[in-house]
Amino acid sequence: MIRELMHDPIFLSARSEAATKEDMQVAEDLLDTLMANRETCVGMAANMIGVRKRIIAFLDESGRTPTYTVMLNPEIVGKEGAYDTEEGCLSLPGDPRPCKRYKSVKVKYQTRELQTRIKTYTGRTAQIIQHETDHCEGILI
Repeated sequence: MIRELMHDPIFLSARSEAATKEDMQVAEDLLDTLMANRETCVGMAANMIGVRKRIIAFLDESGRTPTYTVMLNPEIVGKEGAYDTEEGCLSLPGDPRPCKRYKSVKVKYQTRELQTRIKTYTGRTAQIIQHETDHCEGILI
């Protein structure tokens, strides 16, 4: 189900709670909402649809064919190659804002089947994951 986007910076600034098997509908709704906004958005966190759970969905461009991916409880456990950039956010209207990102990130997460994975991402996909995991931490750019 496509959900309405949250724009309240106070709500978005709160840390999200761990996702559990009871949150699978939230994961589906998040993916549906991302797909509905794919013309202007490449990633979302559950708090962007009003749910404070550690769930992100994003366009993964790391493989041969770009695919939409959902991660539960993502945690960046390694990072390399700091750089400064600017990013916009669908939840925070206005001009892009400056932020620090890393060219490569190692992420520990759970799949929708609750299987734990660790994977390294680079480039734009790494940047998207960093932005969305910041949302889970209540960090706004």
